[in-house]
Amino acid sequence: MTDTTSTGPLEGVRVIDLSTVVMGPYAAQIMGDLGADVIKIESPADTVRVGKYRTTPGMTPLNLNVNRNKRSVALNLKDETQRDQALALIDTADVLITNMRPGALARLGMTYADLAARNPRLVYAHAQGFRSDSDRAGNAAYDETVQAASGLVDIANRALGTPVYLPTILGDKVSSLTIAYTVLAALLHRDKTGEGQRIEIPMTDTLIAFNLVEHLSGHVFEPAEGSTGFPLSMSKGHHAVHTKDGLACVIPYNPQNFRDFFAAAGRADLAEDPRVNGDAIDNADTDALSALIDECAPTLTTEEWAEVCAKYSIPMAPVLELDNAQDDEYVRDGHLLDVVEHPSEGSIRTVGIPVRFSATPGAIRRLAPLPGQDTEEVLRELAAR
Repeated sequence: MTDTTSTGPLEGVRVIDLSTVVMGPYAAQIMGDLGADVIKIESPADTVRVGKYRTTPGMTPLNLNVNRNKRSVALNLKDETQRDQALALIDTADVLITNMRPGALARLGMTYADLAARNPRLVYAHAQGFRSDSDRAGNAAYDETVQAASGLVDIANRALGTPVYLPTILGDKVSSLTIAYTVLAALLHRDKTGEGQRIEIPMTDTLIAFNLVEHLSGHVFEPAEGSTGFPLSMSKGHHAVHTKDGLACVIPYNPQNFRDFFAAAGRADLAEDPRVNGDAIDNADTDALSALIDECAPTLTTEEWAEVCAKYSIPMAPVLELDNAQDDEYVRDGHLLDVVEHPSEGSIRTVGIPVRFSATPGAIRRLAPLPGQDTEEVLRELAAR
């Protein structure tokens, strides 16, 4: 799959991706999906493309998932000539995304001040673990350290009784989305004023703000009128349930939901319970009612619960098993996992673009490139400018 015809709302925007791992590359890929011309500058001996691969070193599942809709240029930034080529490419860009440490950027002559002097319209997005003006500025940051420093591990510990890390790189991916929307805001400002700017995206600050939307809770008020932690999320019964044949999320939210749920399970006695016959569900009853949901859920299959819940407007969804995601009707019909032919890796599954534009849809124009595969093409275009 290679369609070099740019489509999408960001057609005409050039992004230089000078980042590694997930946070920066995923943000750049999102912009590529929406039509931007994304050029990834990576070292000829990039050590970040590690992991299992099928045929080609560096072409790992993670790489295939965060580097589509990009062209890859291999340049050794420690070599003066190749660094000058990288700088010349950045001169042509609207956006630079990087997660290199400030000291390394200074040594390469790639700080915002350096690059803005050459390209004052540049939007310079610098992602890092901690704020640059904090005493942690130089600390290494991984998703686990950010989950800890942002309070997410505390939330998990209080809710689950063990200080686990969420089994997804939430800090990286939330920061990726933050990079994308802040870059777009800066581009809008640039188009109004002609001025580029530097954006700093600290992972820890981003995830603290994300976590506290609901979990600041009683500490919203000063003095505090309750503890932190969103009560429903912190409840011991806040989990999927076992149906007769699988797992599902079944979440009665109001008294009528509970009454209909219990009646469908054949528990008329519970449908008459005073706890579900008031104006609202008391938070003090949440755990006990959750235990009753667990007790009743195995009376019907997942499909039967889907029909009941649709009929009575009870929030419900079957649990998607990732190993079978490609066979799920919702996933399949939405083209969220399609099999495509990669030039070097053969048949692979690619994750679809989840958003839809009525006038300027995005597209998967290029699958993830081999390291450095577009170097000659991009440098030839640069020389022709």
